[in-house]
Amino acid sequence: MNQLPVPRMTPWVGRLLAANAAVLLLSLTIFTPELVTGLAHFEPRAAFQRPWSFVTYMFAHGGLLHLAGNMLMLWVFGSAVESRMGGRAFLLYYLYCGIGAAIFAYGLAQLTPLAPFVGASGAVLGVALAYAKFWPDAELLVFPFPFPIKARTLVMVLIGLDIVLHFALPGDGVAHIAHVGGALAGYLYFRIQDLAHRRPVPVPRGGGSGGVERVVMVQSGAGQPEATRATPVTPIRPRRRIEVDPVSAEVDRVLDKISEQGIASLTPAERRFLDEVSRRKKQQDMPH
Repeated sequence: MNQLPVPRMTPWVGRLLAANAAVLLLSLTIFTPELVTGLAHFEPRAAFQRPWSFVTYMFAHGGLLHLAGNMLMLWVFGSAVESRMGGRAFLLYYLYCGIGAAIFAYGLAQLTPLAPFVGASGAVLGVALAYAKFWPDAELLVFPFPFPIKARTLVMVLIGLDIVLHFALPGDGVAHIAHVGGALAGYLYFRIQDLAHRRPVPVPRGGGSGGVERVVMVQSGAGQPEATRATPVTPIRPRRRIEVDPVSAEVDRVLDKISEQGIASLTPAERRFLDEVSRRKKQQDMPH
């Protein structure tokens, strides 16, 4: 059973948690909730009269429970996704999903009335979709269900609930359909990546003696090769059925891909992931 480990805080997840909490704190102390939401909210029909709201609405929330629900999901899913994508790519993906949710709501508002809204739900659901993309079979324990649910199943259920609630409770004050827009933006992101990298990888041929060698390029943080050495082909490690840590499991997968197809087959996201893991390993090994 592939269960989600206890998440470890990563830099950008921590900064996003702090930023969202700070905005709510300011709205309850120095300012008023009405003032903050009034300045930051996204109003679909008047979006381009308030262009800043495509971003600011993600950092304002309707109350403590609204904030807590979104930040809990960001912490659970975002830490693993940031470790997988790298900090900069994760932040851009998070903002992209949030802006994508707003654009989706703007488009729908031309066909049907949509009330103004705030909250990071669209961006967070995009992050949850990324987790389900990277680790679809990871099993999660979600209250109140007494049994584990696979990540991809959970994301599909969340998207389905938002669609149903949008039509069943149109006046509940929650922008359910904008959440779907964030997940759709995430889906398009990975779909475009898959199409861009779907090309045949040349298989290296062995020498005249019949032996096959594998060449591994060891790269520095700047991306320049430091050393090249040929090693005999070794059997690919069998995939462990129990994956304790999604990051370790992803390292194994990327190394297996290098062993099987060569380093040229790695996507930009996989290269950034290896650089990030290498950087953290060097920081841990540095004497304090």
